[in-house]
Amino acid sequence: MEWINDLQGKTVGLDTAPLIYFIEENPAYIESVRLFFEAMDKGNFTVVTSTVTLLEVLVHPLRSNNKELAAEYRDIMLNSKLMTLEVSNAIAEQAALLRATHNIRTPDAIQISAVLEAGATHFFTNDIRLPEIPSIQIISLDALV
Repeated sequence: MEWINDLQGKTVGLDTAPLIYFIEENPAYIESVRLFFEAMDKGNFTVVTSTVTLLEVLVHPLRSNNKELAAEYRDIMLNSKLMTLEVSNAIAEQAALLRATHNIRTPDAIQISAVLEAGATHFFTNDIRLPEIPSIQIISLDALV
């Protein structure tokens, strides 16, 4: 997949949906997300997200009392090559600026601000509502499959 090769040596921000598709093996997206996470594990690029992703991925397993799935999410978020950033004051302020400038939702603004703070040049998502943001290239999963 050419888009994976284009990420070589870069820092890539990760939104919540691709992680969910990978862990829960969503048939529509599994091939693309599997290739992405395999390349991350090989060290082809750095992947970063924020603790907002941890919050979002744990909701469904906690509601359904699925301790195994919750543990799987915690493991990949906290014990893999995926870098998970805590939300700092600087990230919150940059998120406010993104919300004010681009009219995006708070979770998206926090996610993008966190990955920008980590030096990401790309943001891997499946959120079609995100506008173009000059400081980062949005990679939409639906555009890839």
